[in-house]
Amino acid sequence: MQKIQISVYNDSIIFAYKDTPISQQNLFDTNIINDSELVFTPNYILENERLVSVFIKEICEEKNVYRATFESNDLAIFLIGLLRKNPYITAICIRENAALSYELYEKLMENKNINYIEAESMPSYMIEMLDKKGIHSESRTEVFYPSHFMQSNNLTSFSKIFYKMNVHVDTLLDEEDKDDFLAFCNINKYLTTIHLDIYNKQDLETILDLLIENRIRNVKILIYANIRDTKTIEYLKKLNKQIHKNHLKIELVYSKEYLKNNLFIQVMMNTLKIIGLILVILVAGIISYVAFTNYKSLQEVNAIQETVRETIRDGEGQTVENLHNDHEIKNNYIASILTINPDVVGWLKVNNTNIDYPVVQAKDNDFYLNHNLYNEEDKNGWVFMDYRNNNYELDANTIIFGHTMYYSGVMFGTLSNVLKKSWYTNNDNLTITFDTLYESHKYQIFSIYKVPKTTDYLQNYFENDEQFTEFVNLIKERSINDFDVNVKPGDKILTLSTCTTYTERLVVHAKLIA
Repeated sequence: MQKIQISVYNDSIIFAYKDTPISQQNLFDTNIINDSELVFTPNYILENERLVSVFIKEICEEKNVYRATFESNDLAIFLIGLLRKNPYITAICIRENAALSYELYEKLMENKNINYIEAESMPSYMIEMLDKKGIHSESRTEVFYPSHFMQSNNLTSFSKIFYKMNVHVDTLLDEEDKDDFLAFCNINKYLTTIHLDIYNKQDLETILDLLIENRIRNVKILIYANIRDTKTIEYLKKLNKQIHKNHLKIELVYSKEYLKNNLFIQVMMNTLKIIGLILVILVAGIISYVAFTNYKSLQEVNAIQETVRETIRDGEGQTVENLHNDHEIKNNYIASILTINPDVVGWLKVNNTNIDYPVVQAKDNDFYLNHNLYNEEDKNGWVFMDYRNNNYELDANTIIFGHTMYYSGVMFGTLSNVLKKSWYTNNDNLTITFDTLYESHKYQIFSIYKVPKTTDYLQNYFENDEQFTEFVNLIKERSINDFDVNVKPGDKILTLSTCTTYTERLVVHAKLIA
């Protein structure tokens, strides 16, 4: 088990890793605090940073310590925050035989009390930066050789790094190169072009990540590798689209000799452009066809809805006898639609969407996926209740399905409105109306979410209150917003479910309130 040991020697507090064998005893004794040393696990320090920093501060005061010595750059980066508010530590020493990293430099600059830094070596530009901040620096080696990236671009001083407009990358980047490129990104303000003499996918992605992280924009990356592999070219095209929003651009630069020897490729590229134009025309035709079919679908659904409204108007004032069970029909406007389709069981309305439809129920959950209210085959299907639900006495969870027809907006095509903050923060939208033949109901929304295809939210019967509570907790945890609605055993739930993709579902849950 690796721990961190903190000890004092003369005027220094020393931080080092300590490897200890795993035994039954130190499984329970992972952190040690006594007069001679402090030993902590990294997790303990992370969880008790304030407490540990107080220990260190008191030790420094008591033993007149002013110097902190770290075993390595990485350990210093991990622990330097413990000294941020320690006025006694003014000097830092890094024992590792490696250059002072730029990441550690940034961490050290957060401590305003530091006035001396010692390391095995430091880049000349970093010594210059420290000097400008009034911090004395000392290298244990006389000469420091910068990374190949810094050396090949003559980035030997702060001003050269700051004003550099063009840099070259002519070899694969090693770890020192990557560290120094990060430092370059943090300092430079005028970069416009990066020349890549060789192409390496990993190096290109590293460079782009660092540019984006440091918000460096309006930079063009020129690749001189004479790339002809179509997969690589397609990848670079996709990458170009992704980085366009960051104002970055990749260009392939081919040598004159290469272009001269690859005239055939140019001809093929022109051919591909022509094919591309043909594809654009084809796509435009397909889009036009889709638009027309969606318009036609919308017209057909609107015609059905108009027939429904006329039927309701014709049936106003008439009492409909229930021939199916002994329950009294109270909503005659729904009963009048039974003349169109005897499968009608209710009417659903969701505010600020197009959802305002009669609801049907079949003997399974397949029929109304591709049949409309007239029982005609129709890809739009219809809004239908789960076949397991009781259509005259509400179950614990009443489930209603509908297709997401995005383009025409019919059925549950506009249910996706519920995902917009402007929609679900409007209280008027959070009440769903669902009338059955026998009662009029209001439901209050308490959960909205998208979830990978699953059936765990489609449970309509619960064996006990505990099972119901577990179900409610599950669907509440998924919600994109906390609606602060208390749902308890005995409450009735309405669930609306639709597909957003083949593998994803959009779900809305509401609690019966009236």
